[in-house]
Amino acid sequence: MTENSPNIFELPIRVYIEDTDAGGIVFHAKYLHYMERARTEWVRSRGVGLRAGLEDNISYVVQRMNIHYRTPAKLDDQLLVTAEPVASSRVWMSFRQQVLKAESRELLCEAEVRVACIALDTGKPRRLPENMLEILKNSA
Repeated sequence: MTENSPNIFELPIRVYIEDTDAGGIVFHAKYLHYMERARTEWVRSRGVGLRAGLEDNISYVVQRMNIHYRTPAKLDDQLLVTAEPVASSRVWMSFRQQVLKAESRELLCEAEVRVACIALDTGKPRRLPENMLEILKNSA
């Protein structure tokens, strides 16, 4: 895991055969997996334990996503998947995410993702935990 700037988190990912179709092209839904991993690792890199959130009746769910596929990734490509917080409220946070070829930094895919905080028991929106609000405030 590396970071370019204090606000942009980068996660290296290799494309495996399980990620591709018969032609060796990454299946479109796999980009969502890659982005989820990058957001999760961004949270972990800030010292927030996701298991602790579950014990406190907190979960995070993708509420909205706008994605643009530009150029396909292929089998054996080494990628960098970024996560950059760009906005937040009391109950959600938005990220700008990109999937890049690691060596050339060619942009393959980009997305805006809004993640909502919900109560596990009811599925209703709830306030982001104070530690997350502080992290987001410091990332702005």
